[in-house]
Amino acid sequence: MAAISKRLGALSVFSLLAGWAGTAGAEMALNFPEPAAGVAQEIYDIHMLTSAIATVLLVIIFAFVGYSLYYHRKSRGYRADQRFHETWFGQWSWIIVPILVLGIDLTIAGSAQKTLEKVWEVPKGEDLLDVKVIGHQWWWEYEYLDHSVEIDGKPKPVRVESRYLPEDQAGEDTAGYLRAVDNPLVLPVGKKVRFLHTSADVLHAFWVPELAVKKDAIPGYVTETWVDLTREGRFSGQCAELCGTWHSRMPIEVEVVAEAKFKAWMEGQKQTMLAAAAEAAMDKDWTMEELMAKGRAAYNTKCASCHQITGKGLPPAFPGLVGSAIVTGPIPEHLDIVLNGKEGTAMVAWNTLTDLELAAIITYERNAWGNDKGDLVQPRDIKAARTLAVK
Repeated sequence: MAAISKRLGALSVFSLLAGWAGTAGAEMALNFPEPAAGVAQEIYDIHMLTSAIATVLLVIIFAFVGYSLYYHRKSRGYRADQRFHETWFGQWSWIIVPILVLGIDLTIAGSAQKTLEKVWEVPKGEDLLDVKVIGHQWWWEYEYLDHSVEIDGKPKPVRVESRYLPEDQAGEDTAGYLRAVDNPLVLPVGKKVRFLHTSADVLHAFWVPELAVKKDAIPGYVTETWVDLTREGRFSGQCAELCGTWHSRMPIEVEVVAEAKFKAWMEGQKQTMLAAAAEAAMDKDWTMEELMAKGRAAYNTKCASCHQITGKGLPPAFPGLVGSAIVTGPIPEHLDIVLNGKEGTAMVAWNTLTDLELAAIITYERNAWGNDKGDLVQPRDIKAARTLAVK
């Protein structure tokens, strides 16, 4: 009975492990993902060439070792040759084997060298689409340098802010939690794209396996990579440089679409920017209800990653705003830290936002979560604070 129980127990454990392996295997790829760019395809081909050569060598060597172990075993009466080193093969193998190995290495290296040169030599020309990739803690910013709109008499590039989707929003129709984003990087198929990488704070790295793009984003520097997109699809990547507490919340999604769809999308982005700029430029007194609604949406998008939607933060790195001395204190101090950030902390300057966005966020923070200060900050207050900061 005890033996039967042990067998049943072992069978149960084996079934459990087999089921787990099947579930895990469904998410596990045994090879690189299918390339979506010409450069990525060349890298993939080199990988497959290397794998094929390694597999053939593995089979030959294992066959040779297996043969030697079987036919030269002691039970068959085999005695080791003590004069092997004096034979022709024993003397010349030290030259023949390294030459064979070197020949195999050069076979791989020849193709790899050409591909490596192609990766690092960014093409020039008017047919390139330039996209500036800016890493932030912890989100991505994309600027389409070849597409701009005129705001306040100055051309401004079309820009997209991309953040991870919270777990409750990353449904089955998305790439999944910590892989899906709210706004993907949209690119046209059949186009060469030059990426200009930089960072607003610490080291980040832009990496999308299907595009073979991986480059560190370094504060104060601009580095280049490029791709030639060959097929449509939605491709996931992530920040590949440990950049802080929420490094895992920096997924990347690239959506490659047809040229016509890209043009329509770009036109929509331009209209959205113009509408936002026109709204921000309106000379009016905004009501508490209007600012709270806009502030909630802006805060949840731009501020909640650190201070949480509840405003409780993640002390000590990200202090809570509920009852905070800054949020419930004098308004000028609150304006100053939001506009200019705080040196030595994770609080960065948010002066790139419009006066309306900042007024709405600050109004929301001063009246949400039970703070209830009753303070109403108007866009003109932000404008005055900016002017004071310049002086």
